[in-house]
Amino acid sequence: MGLKLVEQILIEKGKSLFNAPRKISTFVSDREANLLVNDIDNHHHAFVLACLMDRQTKAERAWSIPFKVQQIIGNFKFSTLQKTTLEQWQQIFTNNNLHRFNEVMSKIFYMGIQRIANDYNCDASNIWTGKPSSVTVVYRFLEFYGAGQKIATMAANILAREFKIKMSDYYSIDISIDTHVIRVFKRTGLVPQDASYELLIFKAR
Repeated sequence: MGLKLVEQILIEKGKSLFNAPRKISTFVSDREANLLVNDIDNHHHAFVLACLMDRQTKAERAWSIPFKVQQIIGNFKFSTLQKTTLEQWQQIFTNNNLHRFNEVMSKIFYMGIQRIANDYNCDASNIWTGKPSSVTVVYRFLEFYGAGQKIATMAANILAREFKIKMSDYYSIDISIDTHVIRVFKRTGLVPQDASYELLIFKAR
């Protein structure tokens, strides 16, 4: 397969995903857990917190955490989450083994809730409402404790591609570098075998 053909296939696939109508995205296999993180109209904080959990563990496990928390504490209302202390979150994560790194991730979960409360008036959808620029959305996710380039660009990408959130532009939504992206880009010859992360990102652009 020629390099130009590979590039064209990726471009066409990207366009088809971006232009497709909104539908329920599959983040986890459990139906109720999946519906919760898809519900950005009523439980927008579930999506944000799930994004923050998606590191150093399987995606299925990470994206199931909001639903498991809902089962443990009885609901997923933001007011309930906000009242829960860091110590209580540490106990919830540890006692229920919610993540591979429960102490670290319980703090990230807690800090995520605090930022939504303090910076976005207890409404996570304020991160992306008002048709902001893509760089603004990515930057706002980067401001969350524990969020890096991969999480921030993944979150912005999902909002634009899957949830059809309108932004004034989409220029700053880069690929999220992981082992799968690296392998595909190198095997198809899009980048050399010794390519840096920066080279991968700019090739994707």
